Amino acid sequence: MKKTIMRKYAKLAVQKGVNLQKGQGAVIQASVSEHEFAEMVAEEAYRAGAKWVRMEWTDQAVTRLHYRHQTVTELCKVADWTVEKMKFTAKELPCMIHIASADPDGLKGINPGKMQKAMIAQSKVFKPIQDEMENKYQWTIVAAPSKQWAKKVFPGERTSTAVEKLWAEILRAVRISEDNDPVAEWDKHNQNLREKCEKLNALDLDYVHYQAPNGTDFKCWLIPGGTWHGGCDTLAATGVDYNPNMPSEEVFTSPLRGKCEGTVVSTLPLSYQGTVIPKFSMDFKDGKAVAVHAEEHQELLEKMITMDEGAAMLGELALVPYDSPISNSGVLFYNTLFDENAACHIAMGRGFNETIPGFADMSKEQLKEKGINDSMIHVDFMIGSAELDVTGYTRDGKVVPIFRQGNWAL
Repeated sequence: MKKTIMRKYAKLAVQKGVNLQKGQGAVIQASVSEHEFAEMVAEEAYRAGAKWVRMEWTDQAVTRLHYRHQTVTELCKVADWTVEKMKFTAKELPCMIHIASADPDGLKGINPGKMQKAMIAQSKVFKPIQDEMENKYQWTIVAAPSKQWAKKVFPGERTSTAVEKLWAEILRAVRISEDNDPVAEWDKHNQNLREKCEKLNALDLDYVHYQAPNGTDFKCWLIPGGTWHGGCDTLAATGVDYNPNMPSEEVFTSPLRGKCEGTVVSTLPLSYQGTVIPKFSMDFKDGKAVAVHAEEHQELLEKMITMDEGAAMLGELALVPYDSPISNSGVLFYNTLFDENAACHIAMGRGFNETIPGFADMSKEQLKEKGINDSMIHVDFMIGSAELDVTGYTRDGKVVPIFRQGNWAL
C-alpha cells in the first residue's frame, strides 16, 4: 500500500476520528505488527498539536501464550501500576485511537472459562475508572490489516496480495481514495446519518418488531424519550465532535433495559474473544437471553451472556441498510467494526448513556432507572439480511414501516 494514502488515512483518524484538540494527549493502541501505520498516526497526532502521545502495543500471539500458560490466579491479578496508569488516563482525558488488526481466530481453543474469570476480575478493578471517563473524551476505532486477518478474509491469495486487497477494502469503507477529500466525504456522510436519526426521533417509537424468514421474530421496547444517534458524536462538556467508528453506516439507540421477547438469528459470523462463531441464534424472554443455539462454540456464547447481570440483556439496537457500501462490497471481514456496518445488528451488554437527553447530569443509578443497561461487555452481532423487515409502533398507536426487504422504508 502506498505510504501517501496510508498517511491520508492516519490524518483522517486524527482529524475526523478523534478530532484531536491542540494541547491534548493521545493514546494509540495497536499491534506490534502494524507499527508502520501506528507510527504514522502518532506523527499526525503531533502535527495536530498533541502535547504527548503514548503507544500501547499489543501482540495477540503473546496474549495467547498468557492464557495458555498462566494460572487463573495469575491472570486475575491486576498490577498496581496498571491501575495508576488508568487513573492517570482518567485524569488527563487524552483522545484514544484503537487500530484493529487482530486475527479473528487468534485465540481459538483457549479455555472460555479461564478467559471469563480473568475478564471478570480485571473488570471489577477497571470498570469503575472507565465509567468515570465515559462520554468525557474522544475515541475512535480504525483498522490496519495484519497478515493473519488478511488471509482469513482472502484465503485463496498469497499473503502479500491478501494484505493489499484488505487495505483496499478498508480504505474504500472509510471513504478514502487517492484523489478525494475524505474529511469532506465524512461531513456529508454524517449529515445523511443525522437526517435518518431525526426522522426516527420524530416518531417517538414504543417498540420495534424484527421479522425475517430465517427465524428472526423479535420485539424490543425503547426508552421513553430516548434518542437515535449515528455518525459523529459530541462531547457534552466541550462540544467537540468525533467519529467513534470508522467506518460507520449505522443509526443506533439503547433499548429499554429488560423488555424484549422473541428470537434473533445471526446472519454473519461473530468474532468474539479471538474465536469466529459462524452461526447462532438467541432466544429472549422477559428482557433477557435465556438460550443460545450455536453450530460451533456454544459454550463461549453461554459464558458471554453470564459475564455479569447485564450481559444477558441488550445495550444497543442498530439499523444498517442491506444496500450499504460494506454489504455491497461482498467482503466478509470477520471483524465487527466492518461486518456490523453491513447489516442491522444488536448488542448484548452495556448501553449508551448519550441516548438519554441530559445524561451528563445524571448518576449511574438514574440512568439505570431510565432504562440504560450496564455490563462489562458490549458485544455486537449481526441479524440483518436482504429479507429483514423492521416495523415500528409509536406511542400514539401508529404502525410505521422502518425497513422492508433489508432497506430503509422510512
